Amino acid sequence: MSIDKAVIGRGAAAALAGLVSGYAALALAELAAAGIRPEAGPVTAVGGAVVDRTPAGVKDWAIRTFGADDKLVLQLGILAVTALLAMALGLLALRRRRTAAAGVFLFGLVGAAAALNRPDSGGPADALPSLVGALAGAAALYVLTGPLVTARPPAAPTAGGTGWDRRRFLLLTGAAAALGTGTGAVGRALNSSQSGDAIASREAVVLPAPASPAPDLPPGAALRVPGISPFTTPNKDFYRVDTALVVPRVPADTWRLRIHGKGVRRDLNLSFQDLLNRPLVERDITLTCVSNEVGGPYAGNARWLGARLGDLLAEAGVRPPSQGGPADQLVARSVDGMTLGTPVEDVMDGRDALLAVGMNGEPLPFAHGFPVRMVVPGLYGYVSACKWIEDIELTTFDAYDPYWVKRAWAPQAPVKTQARIDTPKPFARPAAGTVTVAGVAWAQHRGIDRVEVQVDDGPWQEADLATEDTRDTWRQWSYRWRATPGTHTLTVRATDRTGETQTERRAPTLPDGASGRHSVVVMAAEA
Repeated sequence: MSIDKAVIGRGAAAALAGLVSGYAALALAELAAAGIRPEAGPVTAVGGAVVDRTPAGVKDWAIRTFGADDKLVLQLGILAVTALLAMALGLLALRRRRTAAAGVFLFGLVGAAAALNRPDSGGPADALPSLVGALAGAAALYVLTGPLVTARPPAAPTAGGTGWDRRRFLLLTGAAAALGTGTGAVGRALNSSQSGDAIASREAVVLPAPASPAPDLPPGAALRVPGISPFTTPNKDFYRVDTALVVPRVPADTWRLRIHGKGVRRDLNLSFQDLLNRPLVERDITLTCVSNEVGGPYAGNARWLGARLGDLLAEAGVRPPSQGGPADQLVARSVDGMTLGTPVEDVMDGRDALLAVGMNGEPLPFAHGFPVRMVVPGLYGYVSACKWIEDIELTTFDAYDPYWVKRAWAPQAPVKTQARIDTPKPFARPAAGTVTVAGVAWAQHRGIDRVEVQVDDGPWQEADLATEDTRDTWRQWSYRWRATPGTHTLTVRATDRTGETQTERRAPTLPDGASGRHSVVVMAAEA
């Protein structure tokens, strides 16, 4: 059976018309979002809705598989699906042109609904970018498919007798693509201009000297072992796990924080300068993400500068539950709509819970919460480390479930005792002889008392611990192993200062953090 080449060419042109129409629609929508706020763009809004509705196990898989690129992968996936749907609508337009155009508008309604239902929705205006883009895309598809469904007069047939106006189609499609490209460029320029204000604001910040500086790192706290995690994690290497597809860029001079709610005698409304004018404390604190698998990379240690959150709460009249206060949960809200719930008792028990403004000697990077974020030692980030914070409400665990608790994570989550082998790496091939096994261990706000290493099924051998900085930071360790030729399994476990030894029972990250012991397999070669 012969294949009609004219039909194939016409179908390919229809798919191209759909693709170009979708491209133009997204470009115009992003331009409209630049005039409202970048988070209202359809890709970001739909991506946020996908994140909100994705099961916790799938999110954990994405974090493990793609790491810091998980958001990029999601956005590329949305664009790929959008492209396929746009091409399908282009093919539909060959038979049902108006129906296909209406289909484009329907997808715009999906984007508008996603924008309106985001936790950080800015109101009805957030629907406009998706609606504007959808109208433009529907119109573009209707116009671009016109030459495909309207045959040319017999007196002016096209080459091969295809019966459709190829020249007119190419001119219209090229014009639509060029318009989309120009529109997208303007939208990016406007977004860059708006981001420029926040960037300039951050660059203008001069962090004051701390009233309570961090103690000097004690001798022996930072081991010089090749391959071990540095004691202080550079900002560029510090892990980032959050749901923000667009990193919020809030100028410091417009930032405000409100503290209110149950048991608050006097609401506090603070500016960024208000925080800088307070006595600031500087502390080394290790943060850990609840999505960190045993031996995983989502832990980091930094030197934070900030105001004591417990002092601010006390000024507002808040009392912890142990002193008769009515609120046992502090709900922190971010500018992107994220909510995190923290035990009031933990924030006010004397630990260095901070509203941080600085990280490793500079203002917070945007990706890590500029201008202000929470840092609470001893708790996983999803119940303590609110970035881009703008609101603190005192309430109870019974009255309110924050974002992650609604998605089956535990309402309270102290960090579990963990140790990690940084070197040798899995499947490394060290030479037989003396091999240094080293890594880090953490049990924030309890401290690490002992680290032990097991080779194969042998006895547990005590490792050498680096000098402790504070109980709120991780602790480096090393062990000199006399490696014999062959394949070996190295396993590590830590014991915290309460006497609790890291369990060998494996548990997933959901609902309150992974447990188990980290092991690596290495193959020692003949020296």
